[in-house]
Amino acid sequence: MDAPSAVRRILVAKGLRAFGDGYVALLLPIYLIDLGFTALEVGAIATATLVGSGLLTLLVGLRAHRHSYRALLIAATVLMAATGLGFAAVRDFWPLLLIAIVGTLNPSSGDVSVFLPLEHAVLSRVVDDRARTSVFARYSLVGALAAAVGALAAGLPPRDAIPAMFVLYALIAAGAAVAYRGLPPALVAGPQHAAAPLGPSKRRVYALAALFSLDAFGGGFVVQSLLALWLFERFEMSIASAGTLFFWTGVLTAFSYLVAVRIANRIGLVNTMVYTHIPSSLCLVAIPFVPSLAGVVVLLLIRSALSQMDVPTRSSYVMAIVTPPERPAAASITSVPRSLASALSPVLAGSMLAATTFGWPLLVAGVVKIAYDLMLLAMFRKVRPPEEQTRRPDT
Repeated sequence: MDAPSAVRRILVAKGLRAFGDGYVALLLPIYLIDLGFTALEVGAIATATLVGSGLLTLLVGLRAHRHSYRALLIAATVLMAATGLGFAAVRDFWPLLLIAIVGTLNPSSGDVSVFLPLEHAVLSRVVDDRARTSVFARYSLVGALAAAVGALAAGLPPRDAIPAMFVLYALIAAGAAVAYRGLPPALVAGPQHAAAPLGPSKRRVYALAALFSLDAFGGGFVVQSLLALWLFERFEMSIASAGTLFFWTGVLTAFSYLVAVRIANRIGLVNTMVYTHIPSSLCLVAIPFVPSLAGVVVLLLIRSALSQMDVPTRSSYVMAIVTPPERPAAASITSVPRSLASALSPVLAGSMLAATTFGWPLLVAGVVKIAYDLMLLAMFRKVRPPEEQTRRPDT
């Protein structure tokens, strides 16, 4: 199989999974509230999903260099299918909390799952340095558009049909498994001789993981499920309206990835990550002080056009500054904070929302994210990927 065919299969699987994540993030809080759960319990289940995903992602990333990526991806789809069926069938809090920990459900607007480091490692093996950022942008674009359509679809079924949407989530997992099955083992197998998952790039990877932890902790205050819950409670927004809003935020996010590639080609990957992220965080800081739903929607749209430009650039940057054998572990260790560190935040955000509808989670998220941006710029501005070493990025 040639490289373009492998990329297409990864993109198909990514799109299917993102569609499922898009509607689940909106339906999950409504489903749990209908079951009689409090805002705090909704936050606890969101936290459990992120903790479980983080631990599993870390385990797989540290072991992936000894196994076939294809086999690991297919195994992950089996777990995804079991997760969907479990949420469709179970009604009690503690069993659902357990399923959330061991499953793949994603309450966030981004991809925080075991699939991420494996797909990143495959993509980085089949493209060269010059094409890497562009391929990761396409990867993020497909995910964002599919998630936006999923969010729009969340408003279609009646509330009593929500369990069926979790069954659909399981069927989506089967579709992703078919896409992964077409990846040849010779292409996706990790280097069997590797003695350790990380080598010469260990210090860089751990430093980035610490910084991404800070960013993820801030992002955990505004995972899509809890942001939707805040809109429901503060402005009495309907599910259909929320789905429409998140569809358009997803569309803006998707096309921002293509813009990010152009910006990165001019000013570099790190500068792109920072200089687009700070304005989006300022929008978060401002939102709680806006009294009207229209004003909030405008700021959310502006934020969506800026906040995720660091996604393809970050993925490309991590893959660029480590050696090829280190890529699965590097992708895992730097993406796990998107689950583990952010897992600390939803339960805190749920407590804040249970106490007041002011929007404290958004304010806290914005401040924490700005601190992350400034630290990233200070520590990694001079660490350039291969394609930037022949030129001096603009500042």
